[in-house]
Amino acid sequence: MASTDGPFRAVIYLPTTEAYDRWAAVYDTDGNFLQALDDLEMSKLFSKFRAALNPSASPRKLVDLGCGTGRNTAQLLGVEDATVVALDASPGMLAVAEKRLNDLVKAAQGGGAQSSGHDKLAMGIFDLLTCDIPPETARQADGVISTLVLEHIPLDTYFRHVSQMLKPDGVLLLTNMHSDMGRISQAGFVDTMTGEKVRPTSYAHTVEDVITEARRHGLVAISDEETDSAGLMERAVTEELVERLGSRSKKWVGINCWFGGLLRKVDDASTQIEDGV
Repeated sequence: MASTDGPFRAVIYLPTTEAYDRWAAVYDTDGNFLQALDDLEMSKLFSKFRAALNPSASPRKLVDLGCGTGRNTAQLLGVEDATVVALDASPGMLAVAEKRLNDLVKAAQGGGAQSSGHDKLAMGIFDLLTCDIPPETARQADGVISTLVLEHIPLDTYFRHVSQMLKPDGVLLLTNMHSDMGRISQAGFVDTMTGEKVRPTSYAHTVEDVITEARRHGLVAISDEETDSAGLMERAVTEELVERLGSRSKKWVGINCWFGGLLRKVDDASTQIEDGV
């Protein structure tokens, strides 16, 4: 996930997993405006994801691919009659997610709410770059969410794994840094312990290339009135958004920084789906 940080003494490039292990302690608190923009868009996109899931599937299996600190896994846990699988390549990120999600379960129990606890959630290490196939726990999924992950993965590798995870008619919720931003910046953070700017591997995938590669793996965009001609939504930072996203977003006004949307796994990917969900 791209960022714009304060002063740093040097830039270092690390393997993605190692970089995110170092990032985990401050990932949710370092003021990254792209995460804030993603949260804003997810507040609308997640309800569309739920509506697009096969209504006859029960119980459902939902996967958070690249769950990071678990900020969106928590939303999946709110889906009734669903088991949730949270996967990430970074042990550091997964440790933060586990604490967050355990705390949510404890809070729900302490407040007298009905909680399904750990029987509803499975968590595990999974590296898209080194594994040939997804873990058994993540296969035959009704839905997959994957937010701000694709930037770090070659398109063929990413969509091959997603296609292997999803059932026919399954739904992928995908968000990512826009290539307009990626050509200027990339994921990274300032490690306050060392003063170094840490950057993982990053790719500036275009919306067009994402749609094309997804189709090769049987995934087509679900269009509605908010999507563009490619079937995904693109968002630029506006002056009105700066107050909500933070001062570090101001230099990005007028630039596309985010895209996202829903894709469905179909037998015939030659025709784009238009559900109007």
